[in-house]
Amino acid sequence: MPKRSASALLRAYLVVGADQLKRETAVKHLKRYLEPGLEDFNLDEVHAGSDTDPSALVSSLQTLPFGSGPRLVIVYEAERLPKPASEAIVSYLEAPNPGSVLCLVAEKMAAGTRLYKAVARQGKSSIVSCSALKRWEMPAYTRRLAKSMGIELTADAAEELVARVGTSTVALDNQLKGLAELVAPRTRIEREDVEANVTRIADVSEWDFADACCARDVTRALRLYRLMRKPSQVYLTSILTGRVRELICAKALDERGDIWSLPQELGRKDWQVKHHATWARGYRMEELTGLLGKAAECERALKGAADSETAFVSFVLAFARQ
Repeated sequence: MPKRSASALLRAYLVVGADQLKRETAVKHLKRYLEPGLEDFNLDEVHAGSDTDPSALVSSLQTLPFGSGPRLVIVYEAERLPKPASEAIVSYLEAPNPGSVLCLVAEKMAAGTRLYKAVARQGKSSIVSCSALKRWEMPAYTRRLAKSMGIELTADAAEELVARVGTSTVALDNQLKGLAELVAPRTRIEREDVEANVTRIADVSEWDFADACCARDVTRALRLYRLMRKPSQVYLTSILTGRVRELICAKALDERGDIWSLPQELGRKDWQVKHHATWARGYRMEELTGLLGKAAECERALKGAADSETAFVSFVLAFARQ
């Protein structure tokens, strides 16, 4: 939400999206326009539910503000508004109180609803999108978040933090603040800081496990495997086998000077193969082709009567150990 003078504020905003931190930030931004000292008179915060009173809500919106600033009415969980309350807001927005600003906060709301359309008609910036980032975007986002706090978060520390905490921006924000206090007076956070001080609350991703194998970080790969909840060794073997084939392709293209064409050759996005060239350079071609044979042996063992745990761990060691 762009900074503007209080007089230029729209009469209503919809702050909508799955990113809780973005929603909270947008609401804090609006609260800054309240006249200092008069917040108790000019702020009304409502949590929507089946008992939300349409008359009380509209009455609050129609109340004139004290002082020269705006009156702010915030409705949280606006997607839970009962139809009478929602329709009352739609009617109110046809001729809204020029001294009030309505802020609807919702995790999701369909653009085709009457309430969404009524807010959208208030102006181009009335819909404040707080959509969640994709998993692969989170490390870079976390580094930017850290920078805004005056902290340098290394790339591998950001990867580890997201792997441990997950994609909740609120949780990441809280963890960064805690880490900043722990490492002070340093302002640089390394992966070791994250490993030593952040408890894993997110499930281990099979892709993080495969990445550790490709990076030949055998200690990390085995640690992630042990942390998985009921992992399917057959499924993990199929993922690692696919990675071997991708690394063989990357190795061949790199040796020909055509590594730039890897995304097209594999039918992947650039971000999906951004580490493949580096990983491939950590192997000899005969190692990679040999891993295909070991993958086949592992698959036979997993489907037969052999010790599946020993067979799978042996394959992981062959893949990741330098």
